Amino acid sequence: MSASRKLYVALSGGVGGAKLAQGLAQVLPADSLVVAVNVGDDFDHLGLTICPDIDTVLYTLAGVVHPQQGWGRTDETFGVFEELRRLGGDSWFLLGDRDIALHLLRRQLLQQGLTLSDVTAQLARKLGVDAAVVPITDQALRTMVETDQGRLAFQDYFVRLRCEPKLHALEFQGAGSATLAPAVRAALAHPDLAGVILCPSNPYLSVSPMLAVTELRERLCALTVPVIAVSPIVAGEAIKGPTAKIMRELGVQPTAGVIAELYEDFIDAVLIDTADASLATTDKRFVVAHTVMKTLEQKAALARECIALIERLGLRVT
Repeated sequence: MSASRKLYVALSGGVGGAKLAQGLAQVLPADSLVVAVNVGDDFDHLGLTICPDIDTVLYTLAGVVHPQQGWGRTDETFGVFEELRRLGGDSWFLLGDRDIALHLLRRQLLQQGLTLSDVTAQLARKLGVDAAVVPITDQALRTMVETDQGRLAFQDYFVRLRCEPKLHALEFQGAGSATLAPAVRAALAHPDLAGVILCPSNPYLSVSPMLAVTELRERLCALTVPVIAVSPIVAGEAIKGPTAKIMRELGVQPTAGVIAELYEDFIDAVLIDTADASLATTDKRFVVAHTVMKTLEQKAALARECIALIERLGLRVT
């Protein structure tokens, strides 16, 4: 990075976060963007280490993500999965053939002793992704879900049971001992850091696992540059996924205003959609923008809004 070039850190979950990360990658030089990704969704399946959020970000930035799903590969085939199901194997988690190839390579590299950060960097290069994509931590961090059907591993709850059990609480195994991945720590301490953007990812399932790493929250609170968030809630509903359902089950009214409350110890501003513009009349932390991203142009436009907001906020008063 040149001495005068600003650096931006984006904290991302899966689909929603990946969309904004793609927008940021469109408007920023590659060496001005670090995308730090949730690993709470990661799990071992069929002998493979599956990293759903990392892979969604990689596929999106590489331009090979399935356009309708927002996850998985475009033009995917499912020969291995179909044969696995025919043979009576564990087939509740859908894996495409190209996706399996990536997981096989990840397993091989991890078994060689590389860290998840190193493996992710290699995969990014092989997919033609220029921006830095980094796991929030290289240690094991796993989201566990307390529900009316008992304690469940995240993917059992999210995929196998399709979020149908009523959620009571979340636990992030390994968070107490987890430390930030070196590239994330370096980015947050970089002298040219301009700001941090919390992408519109599920605040409970995608962002909370990252914030459970004590070092991250402490560093966000101590920063002298702006930290902003983009709300994943528009007019009382989530753009994608079970965010609103989870909020209701936790006794929280699903509004964009809750985002500011969840991050109140470090957040400087929250970008909310025009559908929620009334919030901005009573709270100066809220900034109105078009936050729904259906096209690449809309993703880039929202990215520019984020960068402009960070520039307007300037340095924090500490």
